[in-house]
Amino acid sequence: MTKKRKRQEDFQKVKLKVGKKKPKLENATDTTFKTKAIQIPEQLKEDGVLPTQNRKLNIKDLLSQMHHYSPGVKHNALLGLKELLSQYPFVIDAHLSSIISEVAAVFTDKDSGVRGAAVHLLQFLASKIRAEQIAPFFPLVSAHLSSAMTHISEGIQEDSLKVLDVLLEAYPALLTDRSIILLKNFVELISHQQLSKRLKSRDKLSWMLSVNPNRRVTSQQWRLNVLTRLKKFLQAVVDGSSDTEDEGLQEQKDNSHSVRNPVCISWKLHANNQQHIQLFESGGLRPKINSSFRLRSLTSVMDSAEKGLSSAENLKGFIEIIIPLLIECWIEASPAQSAPILGNLLESESQQLMQQVLSIIHLLWKLTKRHDETYKMELWLRMNYLVDFKHHFMRHFPYSLQDTVKHKKKEPCKSNRNCMKSSNNIDHLLLNLTLCDIMVSLASTSTLQTDSGWLDMIRKFVTDTLQDGSKLNSKQVNRLLGVTWRLMQIQQNKVATEPLIKAVYTLYQQRNLLFPVRTLLLKFFSRVYQKEDLRTQRIRSRSKVLSRWLAGLPQQLALLGLRNPELSNQLIDIIHSAASRSNKELLQSLQATAARIYDPLEGTLVLLPAEAQRRLVQLVYFLPCLPASLLACLSRCCIMGRMSSDLAATLIGILHMRSSFAGWKCQVQDNSVNDVDYFSFLFSTLIGFSREELTSLQGIRGKPHISQTQLSPIRLYLTDLDQFLHHWAVTEVICHSLSTIPSQSQCFDILQTGICKYLVGLVVIPDSTAGSVLCAINKLLDQACIISENLHRFLASCCYSLLYFLLTIDREDAEHLQKRDMLWRSCISALALLPRLLRLMLQSLQVSRICREELPVVAQLLRLLMQHGQLRSHMITNEFLVQQIIKDIMTLKSGEVQEQWLTDLHYCFNIYLASHPQTPGPINTVY
Repeated sequence: MTKKRKRQEDFQKVKLKVGKKKPKLENATDTTFKTKAIQIPEQLKEDGVLPTQNRKLNIKDLLSQMHHYSPGVKHNALLGLKELLSQYPFVIDAHLSSIISEVAAVFTDKDSGVRGAAVHLLQFLASKIRAEQIAPFFPLVSAHLSSAMTHISEGIQEDSLKVLDVLLEAYPALLTDRSIILLKNFVELISHQQLSKRLKSRDKLSWMLSVNPNRRVTSQQWRLNVLTRLKKFLQAVVDGSSDTEDEGLQEQKDNSHSVRNPVCISWKLHANNQQHIQLFESGGLRPKINSSFRLRSLTSVMDSAEKGLSSAENLKGFIEIIIPLLIECWIEASPAQSAPILGNLLESESQQLMQQVLSIIHLLWKLTKRHDETYKMELWLRMNYLVDFKHHFMRHFPYSLQDTVKHKKKEPCKSNRNCMKSSNNIDHLLLNLTLCDIMVSLASTSTLQTDSGWLDMIRKFVTDTLQDGSKLNSKQVNRLLGVTWRLMQIQQNKVATEPLIKAVYTLYQQRNLLFPVRTLLLKFFSRVYQKEDLRTQRIRSRSKVLSRWLAGLPQQLALLGLRNPELSNQLIDIIHSAASRSNKELLQSLQATAARIYDPLEGTLVLLPAEAQRRLVQLVYFLPCLPASLLACLSRCCIMGRMSSDLAATLIGILHMRSSFAGWKCQVQDNSVNDVDYFSFLFSTLIGFSREELTSLQGIRGKPHISQTQLSPIRLYLTDLDQFLHHWAVTEVICHSLSTIPSQSQCFDILQTGICKYLVGLVVIPDSTAGSVLCAINKLLDQACIISENLHRFLASCCYSLLYFLLTIDREDAEHLQKRDMLWRSCISALALLPRLLRLMLQSLQVSRICREELPVVAQLLRLLMQHGQLRSHMITNEFLVQQIIKDIMTLKSGEVQEQWLTDLHYCFNIYLASHPQTPGPINTVY
């Protein structure tokens, strides 16, 4: 009873009453809670260090998405990278290593969209990254490219060619550094290795073209794509080579190293041992020093794989692999052998493939000429490949294009066979010319008899193409002239070379030739002429066509004018080269055309730039004769200011050397410059104005062009500063030439006669002319010279007019202020040298005839003359005249307030003249 009661107490049930809340349990969980807002402003801020694109992703986010498994995420990441880098280009420099490694890694991505986006991004980056920036990371890019080119997937291989195009366009030099690996990749793209059945060992493997039916394009189209890139790659290797072919027939390229920098030599400094001239043997553009020692090339210490195609061994190995494959490609694309009549007609795609085959062989031939043992390499090529080339390449030569497109409106073309481009934009003439270039490189003079058959075919094709009359582009002409030059070297007799030169001259005579074409033709003829001129006189046989071409060059230069300065420069260089070799035909033509070339108004000399003018001035030295009419033209060219004063000085010096006063011990040329004509040239150039111009100046009146005084009959025409400085520089050279003439008294008489005949009596004279005349008088005057009275009075009037002009120049007139020192020096020198000239000028100062405004100028002039040390003794001698002039001034100013200038005049007279002891003896003898 007791135990039952206790059990009930332990587990007693609680009774709930209606309307009462249930009591909480002791182990009940409290579910109530309170919330508060959490603010994180730092996380909401944009990253100030790393910019973002539109999706708010920075460079690190985008690069991390490049490793995502989804192709869509990687594609969007590549697009976002391009967007980000285009908006913020500075990010490229900061993360260049990561960007390059991540982009290169997706070259082998399985998704074509990702690879395409990578190619577009790489093309964008190539325009922003310089070669020196990407150079440290380029081995990684090249490794990924090689992996893509050798990938098992056909799509990745096709896209690898797009990557290769971008790199070849932007970084050709960096890409060609790994030439051996990439060349092997090219071979593996179109072929596979096969063990040769003739060899028991596996040391040597042969290659054969592969066919993959899984590709989206045909096997021929795939090979065309690969060979097109291989040709671009080899072209980059050729362009990056240190040595360049000295054929003179290549197209012009913008290369700073090809510009000739002539050495400027100052003969005055050289004569004073202030400048030394270094001479080189066979210098040219690349001076060479004669030495029996030869420096070893840096490539000789490199590994064979590092040398690339610069190693003869590597080049031979690649030729042995690629040439058989190229021949197989040619056989597939060549015309069907069952149709020999139409066998030379080609389909468009076949011709493109054949063109790439020949272009690759041509580039390989160029690389073989870069090695030291060129003769051995050419012999090896001939021995291994001449038979195959004759059998496959020359069998259907020449080739033409089979046009299957519907004929539209006919375009004017003189020759269907040699038309420059077909309707499919394929140059089939270049195909034939490339083949000719390859074949003639395998021939030589020693093999002429053996190769006469196919050489005659090439010679006939070249001659017909040149004489066809069709319009050719620069590439065609370049290749055509290269083949022509090689044919002329193989067979050097006149019977074989004259028809080729005549054919080239036929092309040269065409009108409206393109500038690059005309340039190539000029280079070809110039090279042929130089080659012909190097022969000894005993075996030299002048080509009539070449002589006709040379004789026509001066006339072409005169007609060309300023229409094409570059072409004019080339013509001048060739003319100068032939003239220096005393070519009779060219000198006769140059003599006949000289008046048009050196015409002062519309001649070639005054139209071309300064460098071309210098070359034309040098040609004057080679002219057989210098008649008076030509000297008159040259004088006008010197004084018109259309060529520099230094060049005018050069021309005057050349004419002096051609004259009889040059001091030659032996007579160089017979009567090339007449003495009378030479003095006429010097006098006309000294005056600086023609007779017609001086006559037209006589009607000019008043300021600002005329400086006029009432005390002198001569009014000065004020020339422009540029004209004055040019004339003054030429005057100094003329005076130097006149001073070198042995008989100074006779020279002075000639100058005096010219001045009295052409200048005395004129009312208006240019200020530069008056100063030049005084300068020449100062230079030539000596004790044996006798000056006429007319010349004395003329010079006195010139002196006062010049001095009055100098004293009345406005201080704000900066242009005329620069003339002051030169004109003042010439006037003072003349007055100091000729005492009678000073006396005549003082006698002309009759102040009673002038207006009051000119009196201060006369007073200032007298004061300056009295103060000048060189004129002190002469002014003392003419003290009476000076005193009389001062008295006349005082008479005019009597009754007025004495001004400062009059006080200064009295002071100077008392200091310099009145205080001097009187010496009536000498004065009486003078007066």
